[in-house]
Amino acid sequence: MSLSIRNQIPGTVVSVTPGEVMATVKVRLDGGQEITAAITLEAVKELGLAAGSSVRTLIKATEVALAIGAIEGLSIRNRIPGTITEVTTGGAMAGVKVTVAGGELTAAITKDAVTELSLAAGSSVIALIKSTEISLASV
Repeated sequence: MSLSIRNQIPGTVVSVTPGEVMATVKVRLDGGQEITAAITLEAVKELGLAAGSSVRTLIKATEVALAIGAIEGLSIRNRIPGTITEVTTGGAMAGVKVTVAGGELTAAITKDAVTELSLAAGSSVIALIKSTEISLASV
């Protein structure tokens, strides 16, 4: 199956914490970072997810925010450091490619944000992704 989601990073399930309807799934990406996905309990069962399962994390570029420094007091748990490799700007939006340990992320953000944060190739950033915006695929 081909997907339009550009951000697809492989990893291994570390733990699954089930709730009544949703579950949190901690995944260690191949680069060593840990992220958390909040998915339905039904999806956990259908995919057969358990500690040790190989998965691919799927994150839409529009769900990746970028920060140029450490952020305090924010509920977003997934914070992945990286380095910008490319910035492509259009009329209103920009695509920012970020190399992270074990892969690459693309963030679709406004052109104004690129300008205000002075984002350019070589800049260090932190990719911020809400747990509810990460999907998982079994491999």
